[in-house]
Amino acid sequence: MKGISFGQYYPGDSLLHRLDPRIKIVLTILYIVCTFLCKSAVSFALLLLSVFVLILVSRIPVKIVLRSVRPLLIIIAFTFVINIFWTQGDTPPLLEIGFVRIYAEGIWNAVFMFFRIFSLVTGTGIFLTYTTTPMDLTDGLESLLSPLKKLHVPVHVFAMMMSITLRFIPTLSEETEKIMNAQRARGADFTSGSLIRRAKALIPILIPLFVSAINRALELANAMECRCYHGGEGRTRLKVLKCHARDLVVSLAVIAFGVGLVLLNAVKFGYVMK
Repeated sequence: MKGISFGQYYPGDSLLHRLDPRIKIVLTILYIVCTFLCKSAVSFALLLLSVFVLILVSRIPVKIVLRSVRPLLIIIAFTFVINIFWTQGDTPPLLEIGFVRIYAEGIWNAVFMFFRIFSLVTGTGIFLTYTTTPMDLTDGLESLLSPLKKLHVPVHVFAMMMSITLRFIPTLSEETEKIMNAQRARGADFTSGSLIRRAKALIPILIPLFVSAINRALELANAMECRCYHGGEGRTRLKVLKCHARDLVVSLAVIAFGVGLVLLNAVKFGYVMK
């Protein structure tokens, strides 16, 4: 959890850092759609290339970006195994042991799924949390959802809740690590024993963590009330959001990238996902 990318902002002055947060939210949605448009080997290669381009443009160290994938290794490994053993192919199996059959299509699907999850996590992290401060993200989300105010939807409240959630994910991760180290110093063991014993060992961690989270929420609420904070109508902004030429250029590049993926799916080169 310490390496999770959500809520962690990496300061910088790159092109992605200077983009309008509203544009970055829309581009993130488009990029997610692009990851699911990939079907062929060529399109997946282009998708992987786009990740490295984003890393270069954002000027974020590769080690920091790769850390965001670490918490999802179990999910990636599970998905990898599921695709290998459960995908049926039209060609003869590469390996057959009893009822277990491994097809070339299963291996291809497993590799493609790994690339898809990797690109999805790193790409969305670079577009949003790594290059956008929580405050800018809140302002951009509130601006995009502003038409819902006519339906009396508390848009500002929802945007603020999301911003606070993203902000406190790394804080709660550090708090969990501190509590676990304190419990280990007192002789607690979280790695040995049966599954039920491990679950019981987590109780001394969960209770202090919930208490700490509630206390932090109360302190934040008191701090906002002491500063006479109120959202909604009449609230002014220190930074007014404005779109520039660079926002249009990057948006056109992402749209062209999505169109290119659709066209590359038609290229008969390598394996194509069904």
